[in-house]
Amino acid sequence: MTDGIGARVKRKEDKRYTTGSGKYTDDVRNENQAYAAFVRSPHAHANVTGIDASAAEGMPGVVAVLNGAELTGDGIGNIICGWAITSKDDTPMNMGAWSALATEKVRYVGDAVAVVIADSMEEARNAAEAVEVSYDELPAVVDTATAMDAGAAQVHENAPNNLIFDWELGDEAATDAGIAAASHVTKIDLTNNRLSPNPMEPRSAVATFDPAEEHYTLYTTSQNPHVARLVLSAFYQVAPEHKLRVIAPDVGGGFGSKIYIYPEEIVCLWASMKTKRSVKWTSTRSEAFLTDAHGRDHVTHAEMGFDADGKITAFKIDTIANLGAYMSLFSSAVPTYLYATLLAGQYHMPAIHCNVKTVYTNTTPVDAYRGAGRPEACYLIERVMEKAAREMGMDPAELRRKNFILEFPYQTPVIMNYDCGDFPGHLDKAQAAADVAGFAARKAEAASRGKLRGLGYSTYIEACGIAPSQAVGSLGAGVGLWESAEVRVNPVGTIEVLTGSHSHGQGHETSFAQVVADRFDLPVENIQIVHGDTDKVQFGMGTYGSRSGPVGLSAIFKACDKVELKVKQIAAHLLDASADDVFCEGGEVKVKGTNKSLGWHEIGLAAYTAHNLPEDMEPGLKEGAFYDPVNFSFPAGCHICEVEIDPETGVVEIVKFTAADDFGTLINPLIVEGQVHGGIGQGVGQAMLEQVIYGDDGQLLTGSYMDYTMPRADNLPSFDVEHNSVPSPSNPLGVKGCGEAGAIGSPPAIMNAITDAIGTENLEMPATPSNVWQAIQANQIKHAAE
Repeated sequence: MTDGIGARVKRKEDKRYTTGSGKYTDDVRNENQAYAAFVRSPHAHANVTGIDASAAEGMPGVVAVLNGAELTGDGIGNIICGWAITSKDDTPMNMGAWSALATEKVRYVGDAVAVVIADSMEEARNAAEAVEVSYDELPAVVDTATAMDAGAAQVHENAPNNLIFDWELGDEAATDAGIAAASHVTKIDLTNNRLSPNPMEPRSAVATFDPAEEHYTLYTTSQNPHVARLVLSAFYQVAPEHKLRVIAPDVGGGFGSKIYIYPEEIVCLWASMKTKRSVKWTSTRSEAFLTDAHGRDHVTHAEMGFDADGKITAFKIDTIANLGAYMSLFSSAVPTYLYATLLAGQYHMPAIHCNVKTVYTNTTPVDAYRGAGRPEACYLIERVMEKAAREMGMDPAELRRKNFILEFPYQTPVIMNYDCGDFPGHLDKAQAAADVAGFAARKAEAASRGKLRGLGYSTYIEACGIAPSQAVGSLGAGVGLWESAEVRVNPVGTIEVLTGSHSHGQGHETSFAQVVADRFDLPVENIQIVHGDTDKVQFGMGTYGSRSGPVGLSAIFKACDKVELKVKQIAAHLLDASADDVFCEGGEVKVKGTNKSLGWHEIGLAAYTAHNLPEDMEPGLKEGAFYDPVNFSFPAGCHICEVEIDPETGVVEIVKFTAADDFGTLINPLIVEGQVHGGIGQGVGQAMLEQVIYGDDGQLLTGSYMDYTMPRADNLPSFDVEHNSVPSPSNPLGVKGCGEAGAIGSPPAIMNAITDAIGTENLEMPATPSNVWQAIQANQIKHAAE
């Protein structure tokens, strides 16, 4: 059998995607289906003084026009943040009220105030434009750095000065002492630019209420349908949990933006109950820019101390994180436990202190976006390390090597306990593949053509499979972070695997099947992966944070343990052998040292006919398992970027990008490398192209692809992806997550390469041609003045 663990098997699911046979939420067509269009605020901040729906209600096809007062009057609860953070003075976070339809006040452009339900999408949208809403416009605050300034507009009354919480991690006194004792201190001020997630498939929801059964069904673009059902029932009081089915069919990309419950899902479910119609809503791309949770948006000052030998003495960080107009589901965790806990990077740091202030602004809510806190941490660490090397006249690779953690397990000063790694090995492999030794010659050749060449490093580490549940619960998480699985062997021997994870582009239907195929030595095509339906699959926590491998696959592996035990007991009984001597090979169950065997299908048939089973054994052959990890897994690696820049135009070309990654056991290297390619592509987008920009009045200025630049094929090089795998001891398969690594490690490598080429640190992301050209000119003026 050649398609088990480690095989480069082509993705099974791609046939339906490439032939147009996928089924997405927008493909759902129900009887008696109506359509929803939302009336959204054109103002970033305003009191709602009146809604006149009379003209809209009289338009063709209109079924109903519903507003926030009706929604809250029916007992629908406010949207919540599911991770409680306590400020350093022990006060709770200031969570402002967020109704799915605004009632008295709107707080960002796109905030929904009413919804029109009509017989067709066109009729709904036309009628939505006829709803007249009266506003009393208020001043807006949009800037992260100044949101707490005196006189800034107040977004929520219960959050004075727009401060949500003031949180810290680490030993401040030890860190200050380490900085004071340092021979050299590198200081840096950085902005981590706000991003729009832009999955290929816009968000969508189709809600149906069955009045006879008082039962709801929701098709939705979700990364975690069971969590969606839990939140919709327990917190928003839309429906009792046992009366709500949530189905997440094919999902065309998420990147974190489809983890959360948005107002639209809530409203569609409620509107279906109100109108007794199936209600469908699909976002336009403009709505996606306005309302999909944005990512990043940090403003940070940091200082890192070094002794006379270049060893790090301490790292001090002050960050302001913008959470937008409301607190989204996991927003509070991103700039705290997903960010500050990774600020040691790959380096031995005696002391770290991080202070994070989160603020409200009149902008789209901010939450997890691919990497979620880890890219922000890595960007900060690696820009500081590169700047420090330049200031101290050291080779940036050797400064990193001097400070690498070499012994494991390693307890960082900021909670994380790294279980394994080979950080020097990643650097060595990346340097060899990138031909760093030949860079000087390439730089000289480029200079002969009037071009600038630069080389940039980034070493990264991230934490995947957030765990264990007891630990994250003590830190404020509102849910457990285990995963579930059920492995069903059918009577003819085919296998169905039900997983609480969800796939939205990661290739689970292939890689998960490979693990089961490997375990029982069966063809991968005999194994079906089932996910995304709360009526079919046991409760699970979904997919985000690169948890599906370390946690989801581990649950499947654990369920396979139980299946294997029963298979061996049945075979031993039928073949008059010891269960200890039974093994699976080549589609058969065999007895060691004999020619006794049974076909895999014969074992399945025996289990279900139950004519001759061991005494006291129940019929059937299916087992379930829940897996709660003992620790995170810690993917790590080294990225090296080489760029060439035209100083006359500021145009940057990535001429070579090398990634040497440690993802532990590789289930399917082909899929892993695809994930890395995609992540680096998004990292290129952040570093060089993408940025959400608001005007001072809170109007979104980058609300379309005419203004928000996404990476295209000619922006991306051919990536060289190397593997330097150290299996994780923290899960039974030794796997580590791979889905976010590319987006974590690439932005600092790119920016370090660009700043190396142009000779100045005064450049923020995105490094657009205009921004690069201006930095070159400013640097030339500075040197001329000196």
